[in-house]
Amino acid sequence: MIDFEGNQLGILPIAEALEEARKAGLDLVEVAPNSTPPVCRIMDYGKFRYQQSKKLQVARKSSATIQVKEIRIRPKTDDHDLDVKIRHVKKFLEHNNKVKISMLFRGREIAFTNIGMKIMEGVREQLQEVAAVDQAPKWKAGAWL
Repeated sequence: MIDFEGNQLGILPIAEALEEARKAGLDLVEVAPNSTPPVCRIMDYGKFRYQQSKKLQVARKSSATIQVKEIRIRPKTDDHDLDVKIRHVKKFLEHNNKVKISMLFRGREIAFTNIGMKIMEGVREQLQEVAAVDQAPKWKAGAWL
């Protein structure tokens, strides 16, 4: 058993441990039930739960949430439109988001996947100084991802 100041009191019967907690005006909390013998601590359980919830809130608040933004382009996307989309990608990256760039093909465009791959390579070269590629482009169901 451990008292409210953190001092070891040794192994005590349950009745005696409860009496010690009652004298201190605190609760007897089983800290490690699976150990032999079980470890109990005298503490203010309400205050302990409040502190735990506050620690959890701070941990949640400080953890960064990373979103995956998606930019879709096509083989016939004009150079100016592509530049605008690249500016959007840079803005997303500045806000610590990940960006997924998809090359979509419609109809007969599917026959010219090499053009799509060249455009993806050009985008990668333009973003080289601000981004790192996590995954190389892969072909999936009519689109480079």
